[in-house]
Amino acid sequence: MSASRIGQILPSRSVSVLKGGNVWFFGGGAQDPAGYLVSGVRSMLIPSQLSPFPPQNIARSGVSERRRGLAQEKMTENGVFSRDKVLTIDTMNPTVKNVEYAVRGPIVQRAMQIEKELREGVKKPFTEVIKANIGDAHAMGQQPITFFRQVLALCSYPELLNENMFPEDAKNRARRILQACGGGSVGAYSASQGIDCVRQDVARYIERRDGGVPCDPDNVYLTTGASDGIVTMLKLLVCGEGASRTGVMISIPQYPLYSAALAELGAVQVNYYLNEEKCWSMDLSELESSLAEARKHCNPKALCIINPGNPTGQVQSRQCIEGVIRFAAKERLFLMADEVYQDNVYAEGCQFHSFKKVLFELGPEYSDNVELASFHSTSKCYMGECGFRGGYMEVINMDAEVQAQLSKLVSVRLCPPVPGQALMDLVVNSPQPGEPSHITFMKALGQAPDMFYCMKLLEETGICLVPGSGFGQKDGTYHFRMTILPPTDKLKILLAKVKEFHQKFTQQYS
Repeated sequence: MSASRIGQILPSRSVSVLKGGNVWFFGGGAQDPAGYLVSGVRSMLIPSQLSPFPPQNIARSGVSERRRGLAQEKMTENGVFSRDKVLTIDTMNPTVKNVEYAVRGPIVQRAMQIEKELREGVKKPFTEVIKANIGDAHAMGQQPITFFRQVLALCSYPELLNENMFPEDAKNRARRILQACGGGSVGAYSASQGIDCVRQDVARYIERRDGGVPCDPDNVYLTTGASDGIVTMLKLLVCGEGASRTGVMISIPQYPLYSAALAELGAVQVNYYLNEEKCWSMDLSELESSLAEARKHCNPKALCIINPGNPTGQVQSRQCIEGVIRFAAKERLFLMADEVYQDNVYAEGCQFHSFKKVLFELGPEYSDNVELASFHSTSKCYMGECGFRGGYMEVINMDAEVQAQLSKLVSVRLCPPVPGQALMDLVVNSPQPGEPSHITFMKALGQAPDMFYCMKLLEETGICLVPGSGFGQKDGTYHFRMTILPPTDKLKILLAKVKEFHQKFTQQYS
């Protein structure tokens, strides 16, 4: 093909001959001084067999130098050039690939597929998927607290304050919150630590809860749910490499947020097992042996406690909490108390004791020295307002310089959602679940037995649970986790289906 013929196909443009006899046509720019690189907006690669130029290595050094370090270019079937991806599974942050979150894992993904199949008319031995895998109360039919929603509606649309459809107490709360917001709007950023009056209200709530133990609002940080506060504290704690890498002790079973966050941060997960035979209580001898083993390969710095337990539902006794605090003091461990289920205590004889209250009642030897961060949320308990992402954390005995760094760290995310902060302000105003069952059965299809059990349960009944392996469990034991949030009529159906399935399953595989 002649140069003139090529010119008839494409408008006249600068031409550069590249290695292999390929010809680049560049549009809208000029050649660089070396004549190899042209800054243009369009290009076309002419195969060497169509080029009128000999396959000379004219651009051997110039172009290769300019391409060094860049992604490899390829031509697609339609003649468009594309580069290899900069971010690939091989080049991405390796710690992210270690993150797992069972509550939204493969069972839940399959449940969503089944829901889609049901909508499309695919026949199943059930007509709906009942989700008992996650503590999302409103998704399961729990109705929101009217007063909460009235105040939030007024905060979101202040013009409603002029209407007679809302009670005065709701209007007064809304006005107080709006007065503390920039421009009188919940659409404005707040202080990074949270709205000042809300933090004051949280502090007063903590004082009432703990029988008068003082709470400084400056030690209260409003958060995007409790999860945000937990991850923030872990970020402060994690450091070091190799044998000096931070270790964090977490209960097994655990809420998967902890293992996921530790994996992402590259920290060492130090497991301690709850005593299933004693209603999932904490065992000090287990803590001691777990810590001693961990110190052989990492630097354990923190002890995380979930009380009341998730997923196990236990409520730790005051005696147990005292023992844990003394253990943390002796071993110089930072305590992290996840107390988001503190209002979910139903079993006879059980009572919630906050770690802070017990800490101060043990006297100055402990209350002046043991470092503690405790967490609460609007997502659970009687509120169930998961989507607003409201929460707080309180820090006790934190080093002043570290607390300044904490304040800096939370400022990076600007502020927690302001409607969630407003909801938290409104909040600080039966069963002890033995949900997991201890089941032993054969391994099937190369899967973890509890994963196999839950997947089979979902496929045959439409009941979506979470395998216990996603939370951690002792070797040789298998559990599932289910919530009790579905409405009573659906809960009865759920339990009947689980019972029928379980009996059939154990007969088949025992």
